Amino acid sequence: MTIDLKITGGTVVTPAGPVFGDLLVRDGKIAGVVAPGVDVDAARVIDATGKLVLPGMVDVHVHTREPGYEHKEDIFTTTQQAAAGGVTTIFGMPNLKPPTIDVATLTDVFERYSASSIVDWNHNPAPTKFDQIAPMAAMGIRAFKIYMVVDTGRTYPHPAGTGIHDHGHLLQIMDQIAETGIRFIVHPHDQALMDYIEGQYLARGENTPQGYASAYAAREGVIWDTAIDVVLRLAEASGCAVHIAHIQTRRSIEAVRRAKAAGVDVTCEVNHWAPFLSTWNDVETLGPYALSYWVPDDNRAAIWEGMRDGTIDVASSDHAPHTREEKEIGWTQMWSSHTGTPGIQYYYELMLDAVNRGELSLERVVEMVASVPADKFGLGGVKGSLEIGADADIVIADMASEWTITDEDVLSKIGWTPYNGRTISAQIQRTLVRGREVYADGAVVGEAGFGKLAAARAQEGK
Repeated sequence: MTIDLKITGGTVVTPAGPVFGDLLVRDGKIAGVVAPGVDVDAARVIDATGKLVLPGMVDVHVHTREPGYEHKEDIFTTTQQAAAGGVTTIFGMPNLKPPTIDVATLTDVFERYSASSIVDWNHNPAPTKFDQIAPMAAMGIRAFKIYMVVDTGRTYPHPAGTGIHDHGHLLQIMDQIAETGIRFIVHPHDQALMDYIEGQYLARGENTPQGYASAYAAREGVIWDTAIDVVLRLAEASGCAVHIAHIQTRRSIEAVRRAKAAGVDVTCEVNHWAPFLSTWNDVETLGPYALSYWVPDDNRAAIWEGMRDGTIDVASSDHAPHTREEKEIGWTQMWSSHTGTPGIQYYYELMLDAVNRGELSLERVVEMVASVPADKFGLGGVKGSLEIGADADIVIADMASEWTITDEDVLSKIGWTPYNGRTISAQIQRTLVRGREVYADGAVVGEAGFGKLAAARAQEGK
């Protein structure tokens, strides 16, 4: 048979397990895997000898900052980093200016992706306008997103229009989303408890990275645990499929584990900073550049266990770029600093490095970054696996390539990474989206506008 592309010599990680063979691609889809040396007429051949051939990452939690905050990042620069990091599908977030809350703003964002994205994409609007939930669902989105939080001392990264923490409103939203069959991403947060706890720290003058880190982890993470308990109970009451963002405490992981056992349709995610950038030493040495959040050691141990046993389903970056100026103020006024850290460019490689260190199995990494997010967000059979008929979203990785992450290699507008100086043992060498290279040999080669809406199989071609 004649095909467009053959990737030879590598170990192909298929849904049935790793296979030493040649991966075949035709018309942007996976056409099969054949034994090495089988005569196949291919228009192009890529040599992956000694490398892993993996599915591309499906990252359901990405802040592109466009529109409204393009001084931090935009869709093109975000997807440059995605291509370099083996991410072949991104889901953008709604905390933009204007926030994505209705058909008009969602249409605008879709048009921006169509013009600028190098990789495939979707977007998670906020369902704060109840009459817009059904029409936005009909546009092909795969998730909604809400924040149970109001910022203290700043108006970003949680702008007005994207947050609801009234339990009645949350249940009303869940009832409507349940009718669409789409998953609901929730940033959990108990606002009333946080107001009290933050007030104590600020009253003592602890407006520092250490104070901020301690406040958000205070009393063993009570602000996260109580909010997640509420979300899980409302999900059970409404039948709404939910996805918990920012899982980071032992009790929360245990709560998700119990809810799954009880039949609640819940998934949860771990962001790059939780396993790789959340120690107290990180807080003290990197300060605002490490925050996001501090994860105490016992909670981090629970996170790794949840990753290994499957309680934590999904690895998503929570890529959240801010400029140095927006971070620097945090050394003395942390509640005025924009929190969040960039992560999309290096998360997959950090996860593969964890495989080399024996902390995770390769199977679990592939499930967390690719197959499970694709399946749980309605893209099964299209994205997230090297199976016949799926999009040829492919990553070629060298698992024996020691290298050091540096600020000089960062493709983000902000020009820095909290992982500057960290040496890891796995490196992504090529990324393909629908059979076309978007990253190869250290350079982004994809073009703006190549990416398209990542749609469920029944929606393809619409």
